[in-house]
Amino acid sequence: MSTPGKTPRRRASAPRSNKLATSTQAPAPVDTQGTQEQSDADPLRDPALYLNRELSQLDFNFRVLAQAQDASMPLLERLRFLCISCTNLDEFFEIRAATVRHAQDFDMPLPVDGLAPATVLRRIHERTADLVDAQYQCWNDVLRPALADAGVRVLSRDTWNTRQKRWLRAYFREEILPVLSPLGLDPSHPFPKILNKSLNLVVVLKGKDAFGRSGHLAIVRAPRSLPRIIRLPERVSGGEHDFVFLSAMLSEFVDDLFPGMTVKGAYQFRVTRNSELIVDEDEIENLALALRDELVGRGYLRAMRLEIASDCPKPIVEGLLRNFDLPENAVYRINGPVNLNRVIQVYNEVDRPELKFPAFQPRQLSGGDAMFERIAAGDVLLHHPFDAFTPVLELLKQASTDPGVLAIKQTLYRTGKDSAIVEHLVQAARNGKDVTVVVELRARFDEEANLGLADRLQDAGVQVVYGVVGYKTHAKMLLVVRREGKRMRRYVHMGTGNYHSGTARAYTDIGLLTADPGIGSDVHQIFQQISGLAPAIRLKRLLQSPFTLHAGVMARIEREAGFAQDGRAGRIIAKMNALNEPQVVRALYAASQAGVQIDLIVRGACTLRPGIPGVSDNIRVRSIVGRFLEHSRVYWFGNDGAPETFCASADWLERNLLRRVETCFPIIDPVIAERVRRETLENYLADNTTAWELQYDGSYRQLAPAEGEPPHSAQAALMAGTG
Repeated sequence: MSTPGKTPRRRASAPRSNKLATSTQAPAPVDTQGTQEQSDADPLRDPALYLNRELSQLDFNFRVLAQAQDASMPLLERLRFLCISCTNLDEFFEIRAATVRHAQDFDMPLPVDGLAPATVLRRIHERTADLVDAQYQCWNDVLRPALADAGVRVLSRDTWNTRQKRWLRAYFREEILPVLSPLGLDPSHPFPKILNKSLNLVVVLKGKDAFGRSGHLAIVRAPRSLPRIIRLPERVSGGEHDFVFLSAMLSEFVDDLFPGMTVKGAYQFRVTRNSELIVDEDEIENLALALRDELVGRGYLRAMRLEIASDCPKPIVEGLLRNFDLPENAVYRINGPVNLNRVIQVYNEVDRPELKFPAFQPRQLSGGDAMFERIAAGDVLLHHPFDAFTPVLELLKQASTDPGVLAIKQTLYRTGKDSAIVEHLVQAARNGKDVTVVVELRARFDEEANLGLADRLQDAGVQVVYGVVGYKTHAKMLLVVRREGKRMRRYVHMGTGNYHSGTARAYTDIGLLTADPGIGSDVHQIFQQISGLAPAIRLKRLLQSPFTLHAGVMARIEREAGFAQDGRAGRIIAKMNALNEPQVVRALYAASQAGVQIDLIVRGACTLRPGIPGVSDNIRVRSIVGRFLEHSRVYWFGNDGAPETFCASADWLERNLLRRVETCFPIIDPVIAERVRRETLENYLADNTTAWELQYDGSYRQLAPAEGEPPHSAQAALMAGTG
């Protein structure tokens, strides 16, 4: 492992993945005179120094797909990674590509990379075509045959035997046909509204219906109530794990919907739409009501992408593109099911432990049956999923019944279904505790769930606050106020991830349990600020967006640059999900020019170009993609031998640093700080099996052990207790 203040050596390692795991973002030409003038005044504003955020985010999915292509991975886990790459791509078009289209429509200012929205959209579609081809090649040529060899069969129409087909037709007529409502297209039946990401068939018909109307085209929409994967009984199919896609059944038996007519062709399609809810918070009186209204229409916003069967005739494709107001390059001809991500149901239903990752049991905290005493004795670090999430649940559970607890305050962003967190908060309120919960209604894709959560909490007597107008509350904070003798004591949990038991088992995150008076006071004041319209406050220990976090990060980067300029060691190591804030990137470039050694562990989008001679040649960027989703945010500054370690809810993105309520907390205990540095930073910098190194041109190169070097996986080391 590298040590603070020293430059870690580069590993001579050839990429193990296929060429699709890399892409090139050529330096962007300057699109406007204004941008050119800026770069002339400040060379670090030159657009050629920046990668495009959307293209960088899109390329993350190639690294996910590489997991599915890795033959050393358990087979069903490879299937899961394939599905993740598909689901990620859906969300990319719903949010990121839609944002670019919005910028194009409203002539928004260019980003720092200087790329016009039309150029970005064109490159998105080109790059996505490569990704989609790779996904279906992986499914059709690799995973589907390998699963069949392992006794897990997803049966295509041309492989159904007579017995299987008979059972499937009966199932179709009994379970599927009654809920379908085909719609013929004619002057009295215009093209129907197509729900976002729904499964549909366009059917070509010949003949006349009961009213003498000539058949031409019809649309069959598959309601969301229907399962997308159907499991065949073993007595019928002969296999314990045999499945069929709903889309295959619709295509095979669609003629049952049009008696007396001839089906000349049936082609599945799916449209992906913009899903970003826009609520003018300055113009509304009730955010919850406004969001409820917006959610009604979310599924029918502007179309961004069309997926359609590869054999669909060109005139039909052109008609659909016109209907959805999409350019020709926004259609993707699919050799397989258009909703490939739905095959995740196979992963969930097949109980074959030998085809999945070995079961993993996280460490349990000793003394968890007396959480207040345990925290009072000293700070407790939880590194999920390697440490169990149980202590957080236990703290809330014990607080809900402890006679000394007077108040509980918590932020909730995503909680999941049937959340134990929510149950404990409800119980605390019923037990007479003063409970305040900040529910962020605008948590993307969880808006409806959070509206229901807020209603339930309010019904139980919890004081619910919807956050701050114009600023999403993304901070992860829990505060328990307890009377101990003649004094009041604050117990705090802060984290880098959500209060969600499910993601705590699947994401890497850091949580801190502490009774530090300074942190407790800061958290109390932030809650007052969010819920009570308090003025800006001066915090003792925490950094907070949108007030002090950005400035605090900038000041510490500049401090390291000052040390380097004075001939002392400047060192920065930071881990996050994404990086794009221009001022931070420029500060990192300036620090690199001053001689600061900088290592960044950035899972997803990164707009900083490393390795530019004279600019960023002291900066190295890597991305880790493994069994667990990397989600922790950790900032480490050398500080001339007196290092500072912070964990945060915020990435170094514009939105997190400037337009959200975020918290960044110091790790004060030196033993715990050393553990954070060792486990979350140095351990990951030593990874030579699941690490990808960002190149100057925007491509990523997967690392492999050098000759004679032992393999090291950061996550595997943490699971083994050696990280």
